[in-house]
Amino acid sequence: MNVLETKNAPGAIGPYSQGYEVNGFVFTSGQIPVDPASGQVPAGIAAQAEQSCKNVGAILAAAGTGFEKVLKTTCFLADMGDFAAFNEVYAGFFTSKPARSCVAVKELPKGVLCEIEAIAVK
Repeated sequence: MNVLETKNAPGAIGPYSQGYEVNGFVFTSGQIPVDPASGQVPAGIAAQAEQSCKNVGAILAAAGTGFEKVLKTTCFLADMGDFAAFNEVYAGFFTSKPARSCVAVKELPKGVLCEIEAIAVK
């Protein structure tokens, strides 16, 4: 098992890693929309969805893979009313249309509006 770590995605804010690579599979931890350079969270669901996608992409790149190799995502929204706006941004990154679950949750870390985790192949 290889632990994935990149400065191009936010560092873990708890006892976990950004991701793992094992037997040709890549598992990312959930990525919230924190800009890794500034530590700031953008305003609004569209900007937050974009930053979360970029953070997932950075971990995939660190593992030597990309969005086109994603098999499954799990998406968490603080408000299901953001579903359409989230999907519009998400579709621009996950163009291969991986399997997906998307659920509304009561609350996300740092009060963000979305979080995305992914499973990919190399």
